[in-house]
Order: sequence, then C-alpha cells, then structure tokens
Amino acid sequence: MNSESNLVKKLGMFVIIGLSLFVITIYFIGKQKNLFGANFHLRSQFKTVGGLKVGNNVRFSGINVGTVDDIKLITDTSVIVDIIIQKEIQQFIKSDATASIGTDGLMGDKVLTIFSGTYANSIVKNNAMIGSKNAVEIEDLMISLKSSVDNVAIITSEVAKFSSKLNNGNGALSKLISDETFANSLKATLTNLEKSSDEFARFTVKINNGKGALSKIINDEKFGAKLDSSMTNLQAGTKRLNESIDAAQHNFLLKGYFNSKKKKEERNLKIQTELKMKDSLNNADKPR
Repeated sequence: MNSESNLVKKLGMFVIIGLSLFVITIYFIGKQKNLFGANFHLRSQFKTVGGLKVGNNVRFSGINVGTVDDIKLITDTSVIVDIIIQKEIQQFIKSDATASIGTDGLMGDKVLTIFSGTYANSIVKNNAMIGSKNAVEIEDLMISLKSSVDNVAIITSEVAKFSSKLNNGNGALSKLISDETFANSLKATLTNLEKSSDEFARFTVKINNGKGALSKIINDEKFGAKLDSSMTNLQAGTKRLNESIDAAQHNFLLKGYFNSKKKKEERNLKIQTELKMKDSLNNADKPR
C-alpha cells in the first residue's frame, strides 16, 4: 500500500515538473514572439529577402523589438514581409521609416532592421507599408572581393615589371638611380644652373639699383628722355647731311667729280654683269 502511494506521489511530482517546464518554455517562446503583449504590424516590400525566415528577429536601434511573422512572394521580383513589433516601440517609428535585411554577425541568422524616419512628423500606423533597402548579398561581396584581388594582382605584376625595367633599363630614371656617373653629372648641371640663377639674380639687382647706362635706360626716366632727344637730333643731323651731299653733287665745281665716280661705278657693274654671263654660258656648255 505504501509502495503504491509512493509511486503515485513520484508520478504526480514528475507530471507537475513537466507541466511547469512546459509552461515556462511556452512563456519564454511567447515572450520572444510577442504572443502575450500588445503588438502592431508593419509590412515592407523587397526584391529579395536573401534567406530571411519567419521567426527571425526584428531590431530597432540595436534592440530586438519583434519578429518576422510572414513572408509572401508576390512576383518574381517582389516579396512582402509581415513584421510583428511591440506596441510601445510604435511611438519611436515615423511614417518614413525603412527596413533592411542584414546578418546577425558574420555567419549568423538573418535579421530585419528598422530605421526610424527623419523627415516625417507622424508616427507609423498599424499595418502600414514602410520603405526598404536592398540587402547586401554574400555573393555580391565575394564578387567585389574577387575583383579587388584581381586588381591587386594586376597592380603587383605591373609594379614588378616597372621595378625590373628600373633596375635593368637605360632610361633617365634608371640611370639616376643606378648610374653614379650620370647622377654626378646631373648634380653638377643642377649646381651650375643654381649658380647661373644666382648670377642672373645679382644682374637684375644691379640693373634695378645700379648707376650704369643700362640701369638708367630702364629705370631713369630723365636719362631715357635725354637719350630719346639725342637720337632725334642724330636723325635730324643725318637727314641734313644727306641733303648737303645731294646739294654738293649738283654743284658745278664738284659735279665733274661725282659724274666721273658714277661712270666708274657703272663700268664696274657692267664688267661684273658680263663676267656673270660668261660664267653662266661656260657652265651651260659643260657636259652633264
């Protein structure tokens, strides 16, 4: 009798413990799925959900505030995601909020993240459709990473070719690095150029500050005016001299001298012309 009573007690304790664990499990699951609190629904449309599943967490400002309730395929490029969110969070989400699909960690489950709007003043309503951002796929990241690696390989190859040409080539840069004689010659050229620049600087300083004729021509306006006046007088004197010579040629005392000189010049010109003609004929008669 006592053994049967003990067996019944043990069975009762087992059933009570089992029911307690079941209730606790249902409570935590229900709490995580927002089954026992006040909730509201939002919807968002995506081209692709990238592996998002019903029951995945919904985050707002880094906090789990809800879950994915349903995923419906509308067309081949349109998917509607139904979201359940805690009611107390509604006051922080504006009507221009957006949703994005990401990953919980590097290789974790998919997570739907809600970003509060910035421009709208009104709060989002129950069952409202909010905007969405395209999810970043792992395949896209891998393709981008592969492209970057390929570009690095190409750059490395080109750098290797450049280094080889630099070490073995005959160009100016190669000589500048490898040829000591060329480097010394270039250094000497630069030194001479620097000296020339210094000398030219001194020359310009002397021109600007000196007392020589060139400095006065450039800087002294009075000297320049005097020089201009002298040149004008020289031109006038030359003109008068030419007029005097022309008058002397028509003077009866000197007219014979100038006529004799003119005839002599004409004879010399005639002789030179005849010699040139003879040379031309002789060259034409020579066989080619």
